[in-house]
Amino acid sequence: LTAVGDVPRHLFMDRGLEAYAYVDKAYPIAAEQTISQPYTVAFQSELIDVKAGDKVLEIGTGSGYQTAILKAMQLEIYTIERQRELFKKTQRLFTKLRLKPKKVVFGDGYLGLPESAPFNGIVVTAGAPDVPKLLLQQLAVGGHLVIPIGKDEQIMTRFTRKSENEFDKETFGMFRFVPMLKDKN
Repeated sequence: LTAVGDVPRHLFMDRGLEAYAYVDKAYPIAAEQTISQPYTVAFQSELIDVKAGDKVLEIGTGSGYQTAILKAMQLEIYTIERQRELFKKTQRLFTKLRLKPKKVVFGDGYLGLPESAPFNGIVVTAGAPDVPKLLLQQLAVGGHLVIPIGKDEQIMTRFTRKSENEFDKETFGMFRFVPMLKDKN
């Protein structure tokens, strides 16, 4: 995935950590959250298996780095953040960078965005103990939900919607994410 190299990661990190922007490691951003390591962002972006113009929902906007990668892939991005501090900070950054997702929402990612569904891809950037059923319902047939599932460590999991009621499930190894939380702060 070449798009990762085209997006300057240091713009999405706190100034004190800019020197570490291209180290393949997660770093703190704000609200006790982290910016995922570049490998993980690239891996999830590849796993959603979408093409230019496809409609993608991102759960966990965070610093906006994953959003920027998805925009670089020429996708129509809808993104949800539940941490008010990050939501406000990232909105200012998107304006400064002229990065224009289709919709940026302050809300509960467990609910998704049913009014904008169906999505060709959904990428979740926090670890969920179980797959949120509402997100599966918002996938288009043929679409992929990429989500780390588990409590302390998560298994990167991809669900592919085969029909109205049928999904395939694949797993792609262990990862460690901040927990996906319900409601909003």
